[in-house]
Order: sequence, then C-alpha cells, then structure tokens
Amino acid sequence: MNIIIVDDDSLVAGALKTILEINPDINITATGSDGQEACELYRRYQPDILLMDIRMKNMSGLEASALILKEFPDARILLLTTFSDDEYIIKALRLGAKGYLLKQDYASILPALRAVFSGQTVFGTEIVARIPQLLHSSPSFDYNACDINERELRIIELIANGYSNKEIASELFLSEGTVRNYLSSILDKLQLRDRTQVAVFYYQHK
Repeated sequence: MNIIIVDDDSLVAGALKTILEINPDINITATGSDGQEACELYRRYQPDILLMDIRMKNMSGLEASALILKEFPDARILLLTTFSDDEYIIKALRLGAKGYLLKQDYASILPALRAVFSGQTVFGTEIVARIPQLLHSSPSFDYNACDINERELRIIELIANGYSNKEIASELFLSEGTVRNYLSSILDKLQLRDRTQVAVFYYQHK
C-alpha cells in the first residue's frame, strides 16, 4: 500500500511515517506540508491513499481534495484533523473523501487506511453518529422519477445507515455480487460517484 502523508506539522508527519512504516504492507512514498504540495505529489506518485491534514497554511486539505478529485475521480483521500468541526465534516462528505478521522485517535488510523484501501469509506464513530443531524433535509425526493425501484431504495437506506455490502446481502437475502450490481445501478441513476455520496444524498433528501 503506497501512501503519501501531508501535514503542515513536520513532527506529526514524521510520527505518522514512523508509526505506519513499521507495518510491512505500508510504504510511505512521500511527505508534504501543504495542499499545493499534496496536489503536486499526488500527480507525481498517484498513491493508493493520500493521508492529509485538513487545516494547513496556503492551501487546506479540503481545497487540495477538491482539486485532486476533479483530476483523479478515483483518488482515495483520508482526511485528518484535530477538530471535529461540523463544516469540515460536511465538506469532506460532499467532496467524496474516503474518510475523516480525528488525529488524536491514532489507533484508528492504520485500520482506516486498510479499510479505505479495500474500497470502504471510513468515518470515526463520533462523526458517523452526527451525520444525519448535520445534513439539512430538503423536500422529499421523488426516487421514482430516477427509476429507483423499491429494492434499490431499501439498499440506499441501508447504505445511509452504515451497512457494508456483506451486511446488506445478509439483510436482504442477496449475494454480495447482486448488491454490488444494485449499487452500480443506483450510482448511475442518481449520477453519484460512490456509496458516501449515496448516504449524503439520502439524508439531504429524506
């Protein structure tokens, strides 16, 4: 797993590099200190995951994420911050970041990296619990107009409640492959990029 670390605190970046490189499946390709450097390093190395601080001088992690995801829509970005700031959480969700964790929760960083690498989206438990309250609801959405059937709507609801494909398969008595096919169809019909955006969409239009 090739990872780039970007944090404007060189001590934090160095500590993360040291902690993570103990693991044989982790290779820290490069480190940077601001959003502009994150963009340059991502273009140069195109890592498996970009582990990046949100609050940085010159260009923030959110600004860098927006630029990188515009150029590389499949980029896996895991954001770190010392602040559980509502505005940041919402922006990270809407951008399509693959995770948002509090820096002080060091124990969760390695499992989060591995989860993101395997295709999952990871948000700290404290953050997940707050997502429904943070997203302002708009008038009910007519899913029928987008050709979303009853089964697909149920899958959307389960995704929004944090269910994995395996858990959805078990809940609905389907195979994981069938769930993946349904998810691809949902993303196409709603013109969304990933399951995080599905969850955001659901809570926005609930």
